[in-house]
Amino acid sequence: MTLSGNQKRKMRSAARFFAVQALFQMEAGAQTVDRVVKEFEDHRFGEVFDDYEMAEADVDLFRALMETAVNLQAKIDQMTDRALVAKWPIGRIDPTLRALFRAAGAELVDSDTPPKVVITEFVDIARAFFPESDEPKFANAVLDHMAREARPEAF
Repeated sequence: MTLSGNQKRKMRSAARFFAVQALFQMEAGAQTVDRVVKEFEDHRFGEVFDDYEMAEADVDLFRALMETAVNLQAKIDQMTDRALVAKWPIGRIDPTLRALFRAAGAELVDSDTPPKVVITEFVDIARAFFPESDEPKFANAVLDHMAREARPEAF
């Protein structure tokens, strides 16, 4: 079966969303990346929960985001810290946003996805997690700064 461009985009978006959830779960539950990746691949992608069908995800992108976010976490966190106001180091921000910045940072430092696409995708994820707040605007500003640092040639 050949996937359409729209199906591929949806699967890539789902991979990004699941990566944020998985990184949050790793931090909250002190779990290893291998365990969390296996759980997501075996029990989340395409599964049905209470009549809600979870999306299928681009497994390769999900794995790449997780691996890069974990292996380059210090570099990504430092990049995030530089994008934040001095009084708000990454350790003080909401853990969901921290996971989002790590997943987005992973894609910014280790992919050929255009930075503006990465920013748009992850701001959309911020909207899903924070529908009635200013976090998506905050995420947009931080991600823009991170993207300009990680890939200045794209701007």
